[in-house]
Amino acid sequence: MRLKRKDILGLEEMSSDEIELILQTALSFKEILGRQIKKVPTLRGRSVVTLFYEPSTRTRTSFELAAKILSADTSSIAPSTSSVVKGESLKDTILTLRAMKPDLFIMRHQCSGAAHFVAKMIPEHVINAGDGMHEHPTQGLLDMLSIHEKKGKISGLTVAIVGDILHSRVARSNMWGLTKMGAKVRLVGPKTLIPPEARNLPVEVYTNLEEGLKGVDVVNVLRIQLERMKKGLLPSLREYSTMFGISKERLKAAKDDVIVLHPGPMNRGVEIMPEVADDPVCLVTEQVTNGVAVRMALLYLLLGGTEDAAAA
Repeated sequence: MRLKRKDILGLEEMSSDEIELILQTALSFKEILGRQIKKVPTLRGRSVVTLFYEPSTRTRTSFELAAKILSADTSSIAPSTSSVVKGESLKDTILTLRAMKPDLFIMRHQCSGAAHFVAKMIPEHVINAGDGMHEHPTQGLLDMLSIHEKKGKISGLTVAIVGDILHSRVARSNMWGLTKMGAKVRLVGPKTLIPPEARNLPVEVYTNLEEGLKGVDVVNVLRIQLERMKKGLLPSLREYSTMFGISKERLKAAKDDVIVLHPGPMNRGVEIMPEVADDPVCLVTEQVTNGVAVRMALLYLLLGGTEDAAAA
């Protein structure tokens, strides 16, 4: 089975049926991750290039591991050690790599829309691993998989996305994905970190944490992105933590069976308190595992494989 689209660029443009197909395929691939020998020949002979213009541990390693488990050949390009430092443009870098005949590019870039630019330029598949402040579709998908596993559904749930909404591509992908799958989404954060267009989106906006958490099923805590932040948006990290840090006490406003997500890396003591981060209610490690399964599913659905891939 394959997706009918060439690229995975964002969840805003994806249908609920496509999202459901990806999640169900990822669930089937999770069984492979539990085996002693984690290797299937599904994508043998296929080649994948990862091109990350921004630092990454979880996403890059997860994609590379997913490709290797499926027996695809992988090449990892770090611009800091490539011709990019000599002034080579993104276009020329892609054209050079394309001449080596890979089947799929996985790309992270600091500029919003960079993955779309590349996808229009070449016939090979492109997966957006995060572009500026636009989207991070695979993070949104793995978050939804984590929610579905714990709650048994997504439709009808209320999810609070808390923190630095303005700079977060994770927030945007979650918002689009969750609403398409029937969840209610709340954006919760200080006014300075809520994008101006938020009130025109299919979400509820809260600037008071206790009100935003009231009765929710899921809390997705965002990292404070100091590297993207302009001066003046926050008085201090201490004040942010006091007003919006997720603690056990504040989680009492949510439902008793609330679960907590975080895309990582966590700023302990800032957006999430250690007693929450280390509690079973927090699914950070499960999210990492689900990230490998989701990325396996996307590689399989884009590049094709045998119908019984997970049983190989």
